[in-house]
Formats: sequence, C-alpha cells, structure tokens
Amino acid sequence: MRELLKQLPKVDQLLEEPAIGGLIGPVPRVLVVRAVREVLEAHRSRILEGGDGPPPDLSRPGLVDEITRRASDLARPHFRRVVNATGVVIHTNLGRSLMAEEALAAIETAARHYSNLEYDLAAGKRGSRYSHVEELLCDLTGAESALVVNNNAAAVLIALGTLAFGREVIVSRGELVEIGGSFRIPEVMARSGGILVEVGTTNKTHLRDYENAFNEQTALFLKVHQSNFRIVGFTADVELDDLVKLGRRLGVPVMEDLGSGCLVDFASYGLRHEPTVQQSVAAGADVVTFSGDKLLGGPQAGLILGRREIIDQIKRNPINRAMRIDKFTLAALEATLRLYLDKDTVQHVPTVNMITANPIDLKKRATRLKRMLTKTCGKSFEIRLRDGFSQVGGGALPTQDMPTTLVTLKSATMSVNAIEVWLRERPIPIICRIEHDLVVFDVRTMNDEDLKIVTSAVAELGQEEES
Repeated sequence: MRELLKQLPKVDQLLEEPAIGGLIGPVPRVLVVRAVREVLEAHRSRILEGGDGPPPDLSRPGLVDEITRRASDLARPHFRRVVNATGVVIHTNLGRSLMAEEALAAIETAARHYSNLEYDLAAGKRGSRYSHVEELLCDLTGAESALVVNNNAAAVLIALGTLAFGREVIVSRGELVEIGGSFRIPEVMARSGGILVEVGTTNKTHLRDYENAFNEQTALFLKVHQSNFRIVGFTADVELDDLVKLGRRLGVPVMEDLGSGCLVDFASYGLRHEPTVQQSVAAGADVVTFSGDKLLGGPQAGLILGRREIIDQIKRNPINRAMRIDKFTLAALEATLRLYLDKDTVQHVPTVNMITANPIDLKKRATRLKRMLTKTCGKSFEIRLRDGFSQVGGGALPTQDMPTTLVTLKSATMSVNAIEVWLRERPIPIICRIEHDLVVFDVRTMNDEDLKIVTSAVAELGQEEES
C-alpha cells in the first residue's frame, strides 16, 4: 500500500505534463486542477481500501488519459439536453412539459430586447406585469380575475395564507395528497398559517361532514384534486358544485387545487376525463389553483383564478413579491395561452400534441425508427416492434394507459442494464425503459431529431461490440 501511494504524483507535477497543461485554455484552469485532484483522490481511496483486484494503473500515460476524460466531463454543462424515450409525456425528472415554438420565440424576444414588463404603454406610466396574462386567463376560463406565481405549491401557499391565516380550513381526508418532492397539503397548510380540519374517511366523505365541521372559525372549504392517484371501490366524495352551494349557504369561500390543471377536455380524444379549469370556474369555485408546466404545457408557474375581490386580496399579500414570475416565464406563458384561443393552434402545444397523438401515426414513427436501427446496426442487435402503453406523467391521469408502439432492442452479448447505462452516458443522454428484459424506446416522446440521435448512439454501441 505504501509503495502504491508513493507512486502517486503531486498535483503540480501532473499539471506540468504537456498533455494536461494543453487542456488549460479550452478548459478553464480551475476545472483542470479539479480533475487532477479528483483522479488522484480516487486512486488514493482505492489503494487505502485495498482489495484483491488488479493493481491500479498509476503510469503517467494512464493518469493523463483519466484526467483528460474527467476534465472533459467537468467542462460539459451539467444541466443539459436528454432524449426522452420513456413515453412519459410530462416527465418530472426530465423537465416536465416541452414548450411550443411560439413560447420559445417569446422567451428569446424577452431576453434580447427591453420590454414593457411593468410599463403601461397606453398610459405612459408604470403598470402591472400580471396584466399581460390576466385578461387571457379570464377569457379562456370565465374567471373574474387571475394572478400568476412561480409554481402551484406557491399558489396554494399564498392563497391559504391570505384567506385562512389563523383560522380553520376543512378538507376531505381522502384529498390530503402528497406529490413529488414531498409536497404535502397538511404541511403546506401549516406553513400558510391555516388550521387543518380533516373530515370524512379515506374512502368516503359526504357533504354533511363539511357542514358538521363548520363553526365560527371556519375560513375556507378546500377541495384537492386527486391528480396523481385514484381511490376505487367503496367510495364517495363531494362534487365541487355541491360544496359551492354549501359554502354559499354558510358564507364560506371554496377553493379547489387542481394540481395539473388543464384547459382541454381530453375525454373528447378518447382519454379518461380530467376536470378542466373552465369546469371548476363554472361550478362556482371562489379560487382555483393549478400548474403551468404540466397539462397546460407551458413554463413552470402557479396560476390562481377566481372572484375579483378574493384575487385582489391575494395580490396584496406581501409574500406575493417573493413568489412573482420573471419576464421569461411571463413571455412563455402568454404565448402558450394564446395558442388555446383557437382550437386549430392548441395542437402546437407539444404536451397536448403528444397526449392526443394518433396510435396509427405512432406506429408509423416506430416503424421508421426500427428501419433506421436495422439498417445501421441490425447485425449487432435484435430489433423489433411491439405494442405497449405510454403514460401522461406529471401527476395527471395516473390510471390512463395510452396505446403506443414500442421499438425494442436486445443484444446477445450485452445485458439490457449495460445497454441502458451506456445510452444514459452518451454526450446527449438517452433515457429509455427496460421491460421484459428488453431495452424499449417509446416514440411518443421522441421527435425526428431524437430518432437520429438514438440510431447514431446504437450504431456506435454496435461497432464497439463488433470490435
């Protein structure tokens, strides 16, 4: 062990190596130094741990190769593009919804030029940034007023904090949801200053449960959409319009958190019904909150709609400034919402387009990918088509299986896990699925460029296998 440790050169000695010194310039010096230190520390740790494996390659050429590769990795952006071949449309881990070309153009304009972000062009004085989308949201949903904050968790937090601080909020036990990142309704309510009052049971809640829990401390009836799970069997819950009628009679406002709120009725495309924002507003909810980057298909944002006097209260909450959206979110959101004004442009929203994709078109795209893969690497892999299902993702339509056509890949020499890792470690990582001991590509979430990237990567892997 001592002899091996003595063989490790010092950092300065390695930096004097021409090949490593030559990295400085194309790669910032700080990253080259970090690469040297990380490689040396990794070898030092392996030596100290011992083991029966072969001795490490501590030769200068070997160390130089390792450092060069590590420096290259460090110089590459950590946050980067991937190919989503999973078929999960709103993939939380892969950036959720893709935005429309119109939204991307709006972001670029906002970045390249000054704008009327908070300037009223008609009056020639300071204006409100929310004015750019408030009328649009009202026109699309029928709400009296609207506000946008930086995500739906913030929307729920500020609404509860404004309407129910120090008072009681009545919620069905079956709607105390948790979404990704440990976002839990009870914990958010506690932070808002509202006092949680649970009614009903996990599987059954009746209107009388809300009425029996009502008292002079009741500030709000809260309904939370079970967007990421379903309770089936012996169940009962309270419809929004019935809760609104009770709220009107008792003088209690009603708030609904839709989570992955949408403006399109997906049932018209043969999918499971998902409540729309328009339906919640029409049912009389005083406040409705939902996300901008899920089923809506826009940027990350929390949208708050409702009665004017209530939204005005929320706008005046001092914490609103800490939750406000920036100009890029605003530009992308306005552009996305404008696409919903016309049924012919809604399909420009990638999320809507992918969710409603025709299975026949998906089969044609999968057949094309299979043909491309067979042509370039058919000798190295067994490539086939099979029927399968995609998922909406993003905590929306959790029980909805969307028919698709999958392209499967299998090697006689490599395990599917090894292939999955290899694809994930490409310069443009390819994230796929493994099913039935097969590597699976779902073309629902892949565009034409993605097909070429996958084909090139698999061809490269096939060449390595043959060599």
